[in-house]
Amino acid sequence: MKKEKNHVIKNNLYALKLLFKLSPQIVIHGAGGKILGYVEWLFYSALFMRLIIKFLDEGAPFYYFVLFVIFVSLFFGIVEFYTVFINGFVKPVQIARVNNGLNTILFKKAQNVELRCFEDTEFYNKYTLAMENADTRLIETVEVIWGVIFGAIASLAAFYLLFQIDKFAVLFVIFPIIGNFVFNRALGKIEFERNKEMAYHNRKSAYVNRVIYMREYSKEMRLTNALRLMLERYKESLAGITKVANKYQLKGAINHLWRCSFTFSFIFEGMLIYGAYRTLVSKTMGMAELAVIAGMMVASTWILIGFADSCMASFKNGLYMDNLRDFLEYKEKIPEDYDGIDAGDRIESIEFRNVMFKYEEKPVVENLSFTLEGQKTYALVGYNGAGKSTIIKLLLRFYDPTEGEILLNGRNIKDYNLESYRKLFATAFQDHMLFSASIKENVMMRKCTSEDDEIVVEALKKGGVYDKIMTLPKGIDTIMTKEFDENGALLSGGESQKVVVARAFADAAPFHIFDEPSSALDPIAEYELFDNIIKNGQNKTMIFISHRLSSVKDADKVLLLADGKVKEEGTHEELMALEGLYADMYEKQAVNYLAVTKETWRNKDEKHI
Repeated sequence: MKKEKNHVIKNNLYALKLLFKLSPQIVIHGAGGKILGYVEWLFYSALFMRLIIKFLDEGAPFYYFVLFVIFVSLFFGIVEFYTVFINGFVKPVQIARVNNGLNTILFKKAQNVELRCFEDTEFYNKYTLAMENADTRLIETVEVIWGVIFGAIASLAAFYLLFQIDKFAVLFVIFPIIGNFVFNRALGKIEFERNKEMAYHNRKSAYVNRVIYMREYSKEMRLTNALRLMLERYKESLAGITKVANKYQLKGAINHLWRCSFTFSFIFEGMLIYGAYRTLVSKTMGMAELAVIAGMMVASTWILIGFADSCMASFKNGLYMDNLRDFLEYKEKIPEDYDGIDAGDRIESIEFRNVMFKYEEKPVVENLSFTLEGQKTYALVGYNGAGKSTIIKLLLRFYDPTEGEILLNGRNIKDYNLESYRKLFATAFQDHMLFSASIKENVMMRKCTSEDDEIVVEALKKGGVYDKIMTLPKGIDTIMTKEFDENGALLSGGESQKVVVARAFADAAPFHIFDEPSSALDPIAEYELFDNIIKNGQNKTMIFISHRLSSVKDADKVLLLADGKVKEEGTHEELMALEGLYADMYEKQAVNYLAVTKETWRNKDEKHI
């Protein structure tokens, strides 16, 4: 427990330091506003009435009373003006500054961590939680810190002022302390346990809510009984939520009753009985003193409630800050700003030397040794899970080998500046993404000018999608997706894939990588695409992954992978002559593939008749 408290304190201090770095004004004015708020509250509930009564009892001149009231009004008028100025003018600007500064830090960190982090569920959860309402959560965390610090000081001041008026009256403050720090804490634990048990059911209902409105699921929803299935899941989640709520209902109600009783009922009723006794029975207290004590008791109670709420909130915010802190303090294994020597612009050779890579302690590739010579074309083939995509990720240094090394031009790729090293590669991935930007920007992957038009057009032609793009209203300037433009283009899977392939054609890098570039294409489009890939691969080193072995025949060398190892290596003719695994795979594909190809050509010819 002590360790947990220390951790929460460290997280809150981290938040204070981070926010002060982003905006000292918010931190300083936040503290000032909280101090003035408590001063105003204590002054009016304790000192103001006491001084007024003192003036009246001592028969002070009337102008003393008037001057005092005017002075107090001016002072707190200035305080109110300060509050309005901070909330209306300073805070909005500074909140925007915090938002910009914090998101810049988070975006830079997200861009700098290695790819493996995004494939780690635990890390990715921390990342998403850290990003969610980051600026408002950070500001709220620091406001809560001031609530704890100045709430504690204000509570002590209230006790002291109350003690000066009546020593026994201080004892009544025990009630709200018990109410807030015993029963309110118990309520917090009940809420935590209840939310924890509800998390599964909430995720299920959230999934159904999301799926029903998503375009990707709309066709199945209308053609099958999937909607009924989802509604059943939704009913199950609601039943689960209700069951959990009922489980904690009585316990929560009892603790809530005791909290309210100790925090409000016992102190006010007890104080009234005590005050009435001293005023009416023992005659040791006047009505004026009773009014002051009652006012002080109300102020003390609300100050304690605010202090207790701040303490509880500081523990809750500690969880958020834990995620933010872990994310920002994470030490990248392959940071994007990794420095080293310049990789140049030539590729003479790339060598995998005894490379092993484990993912979650499970070997994905083992003892890989092969060499890719410059200005030659290579094909990676094999069944799913053979390690083909892993080789590409290792080559691009998204991962580093667990054992062994990868050499560029005879030197370990870890020696090179990462940015300059990756500039050697132009890529087209199977699991591609198109951004909500113009087609031209999606091809060039940067802000474009009119000077880029010729490059984009040529790349789209090579990718086999230029004619389709030119049917769109704005051609290459058409915005992709409807995220920000209701007139945005929505391309088919095959057309989107061709745009991604065009990215690689538009890149002048000396090494081109195509990861299943034809997975969404028909046989004719596939043939034309690979023909363009081979033709435009002259004077470049190129590697492509394909499940369709008919597309790899023109590669200078084929590497067949199985169980994370290179099982066969050679030209298409050499591997066919081996009559091994490659030849067996090719022959099994050839029968069906040839039949599909002939049928497709026949249908195409009929359309032209």
